[in-house]
Amino acid sequence: MGRFVADLLITGGAGFIGVNLVRYLAAQGPDQKLRIVDNLATGRKEDLMGLPVEFIEGDIRDFELVDAVMRDVKAVVHLAAHTGVTDSVTHPEIDMAINIHGTLNLLRAAVRHGVERFIFASTGGAIIGEATPPVHEDMVPRPLSPYGASKLAGEGYCSAFWGSYGLKTIPLRFSNAYGPYSYHKSSVIAKFFKQLSAGEGLTVYGDGEQTRDFVFVEDICRAIITALSVDLEYGQPYQLGTGKATSINDLVALMRQVVGESRFPSITYASQRPGEVRYNFVTIDKAKKYLNFSPSTELLSGLERTWEWFCRMAAPGVSQ
Repeated sequence: MGRFVADLLITGGAGFIGVNLVRYLAAQGPDQKLRIVDNLATGRKEDLMGLPVEFIEGDIRDFELVDAVMRDVKAVVHLAAHTGVTDSVTHPEIDMAINIHGTLNLLRAAVRHGVERFIFASTGGAIIGEATPPVHEDMVPRPLSPYGASKLAGEGYCSAFWGSYGLKTIPLRFSNAYGPYSYHKSSVIAKFFKQLSAGEGLTVYGDGEQTRDFVFVEDICRAIITALSVDLEYGQPYQLGTGKATSINDLVALMRQVVGESRFPSITYASQRPGEVRYNFVTIDKAKKYLNFSPSTELLSGLERTWEWFCRMAAPGVSQ
C-alpha cells in the first residue's frame, strides 16, 4: 500500500451504502483520499470504477489485514456487516464472527494506529426489539434476532473503546435505508424492486400492517459526513431515519404508483417471519441536535429514483 495517507477508511465500501457514500464524497470534490476494504461477498468492485479510491479486497475477520489497512488512516466509517434478520436466525455464528469479532478487530487497530474518529453503522429496530414506537436512544435494548444482538454488542464495544482508550466512536443507528446500488440487499424495497423488474410476484410476510421507517441513502450519507467533523457525545448511538411510520401495505401502494398498474402483479400474503419487529419508526431529535440531521427525500421521490436505477440496470447491455 505504500505511504498512501487515507483521510477515510470505509469498510464494506463496495456495498450499498458504501458505494453511495463514495460517490457522494467524490461529487463534493477530489480532495478526499479514500481507502476501501471489502471482501466482495455482496459488494461489487465494478461500482467503484472510475472513482478516486484505493481498493483492498479483504475480510474484517482477518486482524493482520485490518491492521495493515488501518495504517495512515485518519477516520473510519465501518459499514461492513453480515446483514439481515432472517439470515442471522439461520446463521448466528456468522453474524457473531463478522459483526462482533470483525468490529473488535477494527476498533483495536484504530486505537493502535491513532485513528481520530470511528463511525459504526448500527441499526435501530433490531436492537430495541418489540417496543411502542417511536424508538429512541434511551430505550432499553431487547433484540429479537442475533443480528440485533450483534449490533448491540458493536455499540457496547464502541462505548468501551471511547471510555477506555479515548477513541471517538460514533454509532449511527440506520433505519430502513433504500436507494440505488441496492441490488444485493434483501430488505423489502430492494427485494420488491428486483422482483418487479424481473416480472415476478410479490410476497408480504404478515398482514402488511407492520411499519418501518424508510430513509433514502443520500440522507444517510449526509449524516455520516457531518459526523466525521462535528463535536458529539462520543460512544453513544444516534438514530437516523425520517420519524415517519410507513406500513408495508402503504409502501406497496406507493410502489404500484411508481411502477404503474399495468406492470404491477398481485400480492401474496404469507406468515410473519421469526425475529422481525412488527412496529417500528424512530425519533431523530438527537440527530437533529448534534448532526443537524433533517432528511430531505420524501418516500415517493426516493422510490421513483430507486426504481429508475433498477430499470436502468435491467436495460439491455447494462452489466449488473
